[in-house]
Amino acid sequence: MADTGEHPAAEAGPSANGTDAAGAEASAADGTGAEGAGEAEAGADGTAETDGTEADTGGAVDADGKAAEGGAEVSEAAAELAAQRELRERIERRKAEKGGPIAAGAKLSGQAADLLAAVRAVESGAPVDPALLSAPAPVRTAAPPAAPARSPAPAPAPRSAPPGAAPEAVSDVRAVLAEGGAPEALAGQVAAVLGERAADALREDPWQLLAVPGVRPEQADGFARALLGAACGPGDERRAAALVGWLLERAALQGHTALEASSVRRALAEHAVPEPDEAVEHAIAEGAVLLFQDGLEEGLEGAETENGTSQEHADPAVAAEAAVPVLLGLDRYALAEESLADGLARLVKTGPDASWEEAAAVAPSPSAAELIRAASGHGLVLHTGGEAARAEPAALAEAARALGVRAVLAVHSENGRGRLGPEAVTVAGLLAGTEGPGRDEDGRFALDLLVVLDAPQLDVETAALLVESLPDGARLVLGGDPGVLWSAGAGRVFADLLAARVCPQIASRTPDPGPVGELVSGIGIGELNQVEAPGREVVIVPVRDAGEAVHRTVQLVAESVPRAFGTAAGETQVITVGHGGAAGTRALNAALKQRLNPGPGRFGGFDPGDRIAYVPSPGRTLQGAVVSADQDGLRLDCESGEVTVPRERVESAVRHGWALTAHQAAGMRWPAAVVVLPGDAAQGLSRPWVYTAFGRGERHLSVVHGVDQALPHAVATIPSQQRTTRLRPLIEGLLTPAAPHP
Repeated sequence: MADTGEHPAAEAGPSANGTDAAGAEASAADGTGAEGAGEAEAGADGTAETDGTEADTGGAVDADGKAAEGGAEVSEAAAELAAQRELRERIERRKAEKGGPIAAGAKLSGQAADLLAAVRAVESGAPVDPALLSAPAPVRTAAPPAAPARSPAPAPAPRSAPPGAAPEAVSDVRAVLAEGGAPEALAGQVAAVLGERAADALREDPWQLLAVPGVRPEQADGFARALLGAACGPGDERRAAALVGWLLERAALQGHTALEASSVRRALAEHAVPEPDEAVEHAIAEGAVLLFQDGLEEGLEGAETENGTSQEHADPAVAAEAAVPVLLGLDRYALAEESLADGLARLVKTGPDASWEEAAAVAPSPSAAELIRAASGHGLVLHTGGEAARAEPAALAEAARALGVRAVLAVHSENGRGRLGPEAVTVAGLLAGTEGPGRDEDGRFALDLLVVLDAPQLDVETAALLVESLPDGARLVLGGDPGVLWSAGAGRVFADLLAARVCPQIASRTPDPGPVGELVSGIGIGELNQVEAPGREVVIVPVRDAGEAVHRTVQLVAESVPRAFGTAAGETQVITVGHGGAAGTRALNAALKQRLNPGPGRFGGFDPGDRIAYVPSPGRTLQGAVVSADQDGLRLDCESGEVTVPRERVESAVRHGWALTAHQAAGMRWPAAVVVLPGDAAQGLSRPWVYTAFGRGERHLSVVHGVDQALPHAVATIPSQQRTTRLRPLIEGLLTPAAPHP
């Protein structure tokens, strides 16, 4: 990566304190998930942030610990398998209208001790009789009642912050919080999360405070001691169940939809739970979490040992542990993944339509023609490529409309929508019914083809809502750049589908142009190359420390880039690794505000004209400017129109927006981008982070560089860290008989 010269120095704006708020107060909102380094602290909107860095989706539970204890009798293993099959049958009945089986894990029922013993047997390598894998004798059950006539289904609403609670409930919660020494400012959140009986619930189980984003275990423990006194301790079953749920919620903020049971037990031990095994057992028995071992039968029946012998002659439990881990998950993500897998399997079975051949013949490029042919022959198609490749799915949608097909092109952000034209919609707007064709009498989208760009930004819940809303016979094309950061929410839908290979995958042959495109293409394959930039399209600005990084960034945005490229300061986006630290978004935004729009911050820290980033729901960031404020809240002029943010939501949902994190910026582009890499950013760098950040500038990229060799090291050796999800085995289980696509 060539250093094509430094910009002249400019006056540095003042830096701001980048530390997080103390205690249980909610941190300000962002559009990111917790990205690894540091202890994640959840914000009021359900997102999480780290202090100083934003790494690529590290694991939520990583401590080493002892293996699961003990073995199990054959009858205990049989009990577990029978319970799993029983739940599978219930899920199949629930999904009967969609006509697809759900090969899912099962929520335990019956005696919890027996079921947990079976799990321990699998994890510890105790023998399991292969005969248990044969289908059990049919169990007589009452026939389910006839389904009533279907009425139009309401449009599913996108995720949003919990609705406000009744004033009386908030007042009651405030009194309990005060009694337990917790911040009374949490009363509204607690009431919204726990419901009308929140005060009674907290008195009965003080650890339910952990359900509120931003509350940490040590804070909940102090609250419980204040309320219960000597009646509570580290081994309290209520504490254990709450901690299991908290661990899984924290993992979801980092992208996981489930965690290995052994990892959860190790994490519980770190939080001083004296009997982690019993804690997991209790959480399962109470229904706080679900247990999964997807593909258990296949893993035992079809596996072979390393020397090639049939698995039936080896220890089947050892093979199961190696191939099929025991997972714990929350109900919401389990149902989302199962529903999504079922809906995708339904799409894969959609038949071909030969009438599209004429459109393929006149496509603007060979890659677009290949995509049109794939979509005409299959109900689910994946398309990969960079920014320039977005023209191919757009051409597909246009060609489909010319054939009389009801086609909709959806993107992740308003910024992305603006780059495609008025025919495009946002995913959030499509789901809410404010954009797009609306819904038919059955509550399904009134369309025949849905093309979704920026697919890596789809979390599992949003993807499930989209697929559930597609009518029978519709086609879905998911397009995006597989090298960018994954979704802010839980899951890795696009990556799981690419790995599963259950449908056609069309790789674009259209490269991104110019020096920036050349640089980013190299990063995608792990190479940080020098590029020729005769027009100063790529500029490297070395800095010694964070203070100098802030100084140079302000100078670039306010003077150098506008002077060199004839752009306004508002057309340059600053991107950094995290919110905290001496050169995080807080410090950079404070310095940029003083230079570009100084003022006293009379509207809760904001002034008219301030550039902002508004997060209406987790993972969705809208950019805009402050207009005014009144008793109703802060008035913003956003990309989607005027928005009024209620006063109680401003602190958690609105930030200054001259500087964003890379995860907030994913799916968006600006004429120029300034990527800030101070020395303390090194631990937050990975290849997907660099690829995403460096690719946000259309005409120009400046890199404020203070991490020395950490940058090429991250590009070459630090790929995406894995997320634990269940979508791939679920979809593969449903479509195993079908031949995989190349």
